[in-house]
Amino acid sequence: MVDANKCLGCGACESLCPVGAIKLKKGKAVIDAKKCIKCGSCMSLCPAEAIIIKKD
Repeated sequence: MVDANKCLGCGACESLCPVGAIKLKKGKAVIDAKKCIKCGSCMSLCPAEAIIIKKD
């Protein structure tokens, strides 16, 4: 999940995602839950701490 209020739209998470599950839409990161493998790479990289990955 991406907190749109915190997301800076920097695109760092998009370029890092190993499965291409993150795209910038209207200047904010959006995660495709069907593609996401919940590796946490994007969460650890996000400078705004806007990404929260919930492990099932």
